[in-house]
Amino acid sequence: MPLTYTRPISELRIGILRISEKWQKYLDGSISYFTQKYLQGKYPFSAEEENILINSSLLPDKYLSETIKNLPLNSILKKDNIILAAHTDKDGVDRVICNPEKFNAIEYNQEISMINYLWDIFLINGQEIEKDFKLITAGRQSASLSDSNKIFQPERIFVEPGAKAEAAIINPAGGYIYIGKDAEIMEGAIIRGSLAMCEHSVIKMGAKIYGPTTLGPYSKVGGEVNNSVIIGYSNKAHDGFLGNSVLGEWCNIGADSNNSNLKNNYAQVKLWNYDEEKFVSTGQQFCGLFMGDHSKCGINTMFNTGTVVGVSCNIFGAGFPRKFIPSFSWGGPHGYEEYRFDKAMDTARRVMARRKKELTDKDIAILKQVFELSKKYRNF
Repeated sequence: MPLTYTRPISELRIGILRISEKWQKYLDGSISYFTQKYLQGKYPFSAEEENILINSSLLPDKYLSETIKNLPLNSILKKDNIILAAHTDKDGVDRVICNPEKFNAIEYNQEISMINYLWDIFLINGQEIEKDFKLITAGRQSASLSDSNKIFQPERIFVEPGAKAEAAIINPAGGYIYIGKDAEIMEGAIIRGSLAMCEHSVIKMGAKIYGPTTLGPYSKVGGEVNNSVIIGYSNKAHDGFLGNSVLGEWCNIGADSNNSNLKNNYAQVKLWNYDEEKFVSTGQQFCGLFMGDHSKCGINTMFNTGTVVGVSCNIFGAGFPRKFIPSFSWGGPHGYEEYRFDKAMDTARRVMARRKKELTDKDIAILKQVFELSKKYRNF
């Protein structure tokens, strides 16, 4: 939360791909989602005669995926009392969720990667870029970039058809750089990997990008970005700093806005936790901004270290906003009020139309539920 207010965990992007896309490639099968009821309209569940259920927080690798493929029927795969996966018949789907102890348990004795907290997304992003890079590019030939660029370690760079870059410095620095279909790196950009650029993403002129960073599809970035993940369709197009941060979809960061990712006393950062409904220690010295879908901030916004912004917020004004901004908040350091749902939907429609996307009835139903679920936090 707040990223999973509007999507299942498996629709989070880390590395190049969303978690669900990773499993599709490793298991070579179709997927559906066993998720919150209010999300099922957009992310439906389809039970087959046999089903493999996978913990959505779990990130795949070759050995783990082969183990899950070979999991016997009516059994579960566990590690340290965490259920990683289950293989059930059609009637066993609900039973394995409610009564896993009735299934044959197989212990997994290898290392695993999971997303347990918001900050795991940027912490694990580098290793996921490497895994996705090798998965996507195996046996394929990279397209080429213009000779106007200064390129280091070209064997660690993969360029999809239609991507372009001019007069940029591109250095994987021992990591990997993936430039997706029709992505663009403008003149004067300086990139130090690892970096994942998804299709139609843009790095603007003079930008400085430090890895490991992921730019989801149709996202634009400028200024300085360090170790951050943008899930997709969001913009930080101007000067300003974004570091150790995660942005959802349809977000916009105003010009010259900055986030702090390190406290002045160098202490561990605390972050709002929805489950405990209080600020908890992340155990991290570097931790920045986390912003839910459809949120925006005005020019020169200053986000404090470890700030959590909910869904459909509009933030503006001089000074530091609060470190936890509930969904559907309108305002800033001078004060907040509830962002009217109809006005928020009007904005969402206009923003999505710029990318030729439609705000569907299913989207509105999800956002309406988020509006109701988050009401208890809007005690301005």
